[in-house]
Amino acid sequence: MTEHPIGTREEWLAARVELLQAEKELTRRSDELARQRQELPWVPVEKDYVFETDDGNASLADLFRGRSQLLMYHFMFGPEYEAGCPACSAIADGFDGSVVHLENHDVAMMAVSRAPIDAIQSYKRRMGWSFPWASSLDSDFNYDLNGAVTEEQQRAGKVEYNYQSRDVTPVLEAGGEGPVAEMAAKCGTDTATYMREAPGMSAFALEDGVVYHTYSAYARGVDALWGMYQWLDRAPKGRNETGPWFRRNDEYDRG
Repeated sequence: MTEHPIGTREEWLAARVELLQAEKELTRRSDELARQRQELPWVPVEKDYVFETDDGNASLADLFRGRSQLLMYHFMFGPEYEAGCPACSAIADGFDGSVVHLENHDVAMMAVSRAPIDAIQSYKRRMGWSFPWASSLDSDFNYDLNGAVTEEQQRAGKVEYNYQSRDVTPVLEAGGEGPVAEMAAKCGTDTATYMREAPGMSAFALEDGVVYHTYSAYARGVDALWGMYQWLDRAPKGRNETGPWFRRNDEYDRG
């Protein structure tokens, strides 16, 4: 028998109306945060990054594909991976169909990974996706945007992620044990190699031939972009997940 509180329709309605006020406040707060994001200073991108795409080499400006705005998802798919990260794949399932609609709002949308373009294309076909996806293998792009760390940085024990210094030693010392190791195994790699990539998103603007970095978010900052979670948060049992990886992973800052 359920341990959840049981009530009458009248009790439910009273509680629901009270909750509605909190939801409206959250919506207003979300609108205000969106305004604050758009008011962040724009930083000119001075480095000449080169990406590999389905159409060959491309600059960052080329990735706008005729639009003035660009949204990029930092997809965890490193050169040594045999498959993309399952969590990133779930997020990609959610935004795959949004690309054409975003383009109608003057926004280009795509993913970027350090995996070679051939591996990206193969995984993309396997998953049935159509969104643009570039390889940054031969550039510093993912490193500069905090979507990846070098092996040397990782060996030092602390890495910069989500605008903070994070100690990755405990999860690395766990070796093949724990939720991060399980995710790594699903990608066909080990924990250390898996953790050299990181999830996130970045936004850019293009004006008068100059590309500007305008915003980036990491860790649970991309939760709102995970379409599935927006539905699960409204399900009777919520996200229905267990383990530190999902909700409060202090080891790798998914939390």
